[in-house]
Amino acid sequence: MDTDREYRIRTHRTPETVSPASWNDLLARQHDQVPFMRHEYLAALHESASATGDTGWLPHIITVERAGELVAGCWTYLKSHSYGEYVFDWAWADAYRQHGLRYYPKLLTAVPFTPVPGTRLLAMDDHGRDLLVGQLEHEATTLNLSSAHALFLSEDDVSAFRRAGWMIRQGVQFHWANDTARPVVDFADLLARLQREKRKNVLQERRKVAEAGLRIACHQGDAITVQEWDFFYSCYVQTYRDHHSTPYLTREFFSRVAASMPGNWLLFVAFEGEAPVASSLIAIDPSTRTAWGRYWGAMKYIPCLHFEMCYYRPLEWCIVNGYLRFEGGAQGEHKMARGLLPVETHSAHWLSDARFADAVAKFLAQEGQGVAAYVDELRDRSPFRPGMAPEGSNS
Repeated sequence: MDTDREYRIRTHRTPETVSPASWNDLLARQHDQVPFMRHEYLAALHESASATGDTGWLPHIITVERAGELVAGCWTYLKSHSYGEYVFDWAWADAYRQHGLRYYPKLLTAVPFTPVPGTRLLAMDDHGRDLLVGQLEHEATTLNLSSAHALFLSEDDVSAFRRAGWMIRQGVQFHWANDTARPVVDFADLLARLQREKRKNVLQERRKVAEAGLRIACHQGDAITVQEWDFFYSCYVQTYRDHHSTPYLTREFFSRVAASMPGNWLLFVAFEGEAPVASSLIAIDPSTRTAWGRYWGAMKYIPCLHFEMCYYRPLEWCIVNGYLRFEGGAQGEHKMARGLLPVETHSAHWLSDARFADAVAKFLAQEGQGVAAYVDELRDRSPFRPGMAPEGSNS
């Protein structure tokens, strides 16, 4: 039996010292791998100055080697704020401040700006995951940090954190999954499975876009030109301007992932005449046949175009191309009316101060009951006709 003395545990302050091939090989062994955990994606966030120490994301990557082979790893940061996480702990930070205590920096295992569930503890087995969780606690304790957190976890991750006594927090997202027993054959078939009122509303929204005379083009992978990426980025920035905010991601980030991960991108562009007016970027994984809604923006307001570009066109594309799942991103109960159903997400939390840990544990227990009741209520309001919800959706 392996002993912990046979392992070499390292921390890395830059992605450059983590072998891309070894990291990606280990990722490929995981049950819930997502492309956002690939070395190319994570390194692009750092190298493009999107997620660095200067922006509050100081890399503190943990790797575990045995006989020179990478057997476990987690992409972790020393975080000086709580922006870009989509699991909100601002109230916890405020409570610390009110008691004269320091909450930041905190230790965070996550993909910056990416609320996508998937493996965060890369390991060969449960023992490797347990080693990583133990090391996260060790790092937080050694550095005298207030807390450690891990976001949007896989089932294997959740089990590992539970074994270590971490607090588990529930959240809700909305995903579409094709019915494995009765696969949807086209968008009309999907609509036919919805309740009459929901089907009517979708048709009305799509009709408004059609009557606006727009043309919507779809570009995939290497076929997405630099000019199209430029226009997309203008739309992305405009979305933040509309909300009086600042974009998290730089233009260089998209250049890097377009070059290093071309097979993972799908871009919809809407034209009014010859002029592009809106775009929507979808991430795809051909190996798992999963798609994720990522970013959208428009240079002018056109009624219902957001729904067309972010839900209806991606869903059509998924159905035509045999994809099994489309995840619509963070929050958004309005997605239910468009065929996406509630799915619980999970994060894990460890606080060094026993008093605050006890208070947060009580809060999370109460919050968890509320989330469970909310999900049950949502499932009772399924947009699908009786017997037409995808198998396994509990709706």
